[in-house]
Amino acid sequence: MLSSPIMYSFSLLLSFSLIYLFSPQILPLQNPQNIPLDELDDLTLFKKALKPCTTTSHLSTKNPTPKIAFLFLTNSDLSFAPLWERFFRGYSNLYNIYVHADPFSKVSNPDGIFKDQFIPGKKTERGSPSLISAEKRLLARAILDDPFNHYFALVSQHCVPLHSFQYMYTTLFGHSILEAFTAQSHHQSFIEILSQDPNLPDRYNARGENSMLPEIPFEKFRVGSQFFVLAKRHAFLVLKDRKLWRKFKLPCLNIESCYPEEHYFPTLLSMKDPRGCSQYTLTNVDWTDSFDGHPHLYQAEEVSPNLVLAEGTVELCLDICEWSGVEWMRKNYVGVKGKRPSPM
Repeated sequence: MLSSPIMYSFSLLLSFSLIYLFSPQILPLQNPQNIPLDELDDLTLFKKALKPCTTTSHLSTKNPTPKIAFLFLTNSDLSFAPLWERFFRGYSNLYNIYVHADPFSKVSNPDGIFKDQFIPGKKTERGSPSLISAEKRLLARAILDDPFNHYFALVSQHCVPLHSFQYMYTTLFGHSILEAFTAQSHHQSFIEILSQDPNLPDRYNARGENSMLPEIPFEKFRVGSQFFVLAKRHAFLVLKDRKLWRKFKLPCLNIESCYPEEHYFPTLLSMKDPRGCSQYTLTNVDWTDSFDGHPHLYQAEEVSPNLVLAEGTVELCLDICEWSGVEWMRKNYVGVKGKRPSPM
């Protein structure tokens, strides 16, 4: 017969094993990093998007053609939807649309190509990391939806295209579909990355002096347009990042200098793959007469063929920022002719 101490030790060991086995079913899962539940949902989504995908969802097509995912980030109605309808007409197998709308803004779901293209959205606020999260959400949903989404173009509800879809598609992928597939690892991202800006010191210290250290020294801090066109390899890089995100999600102490959405993506990509980025954006924004951090507000009388042709040299998209110009664009933009290649 076994001695009492041996039996006691065996019973204790068995008890610990049972506790380890059944505790997850009895006790709530622990969150050692105290990550908010809202952010845990996003992390689960991002991890899922990073896994190899072998299926496509109801939103995508199964045509094996490289596509551009258009990511609309909005907190108001898509006033220029009729213009985008014309832009996309005839190219249904070459693009996908995803819309992230602030659920507290009561954005209407339009008919046509935008119908039912809204992804599950969360509250967004200007000058906060919530915009970065929304953009990451769009990237993740687009990656999960269609493995043939190879470029991801982030645009606002105020943006209008300056060239035809074919011109935009050829600019990104070239003329050969085979090359578009085989050159994925070398696809360039079009994102503005600036290292010289008078506001950089204040913005760097917006969360407190040295709060970005040691992950982001000041000489690595960058700024650029919020809107970009990312190659898929860089979209994956963004979704994998945790290191820089821990800094950019910190609350700002200086609200006047807090624009994390203009710094996170340029800083991350500049640190990880500067040669893989163009350093400039394909979205034209006029910052003359800017007010309260917003670009120039085009009035209806300013929206004309001359404006479209003047801005359409390199950029593929123009931030109009004025609903009253939509009627002119809807009636006349498709008929604009000029020296620029392939206008709509």
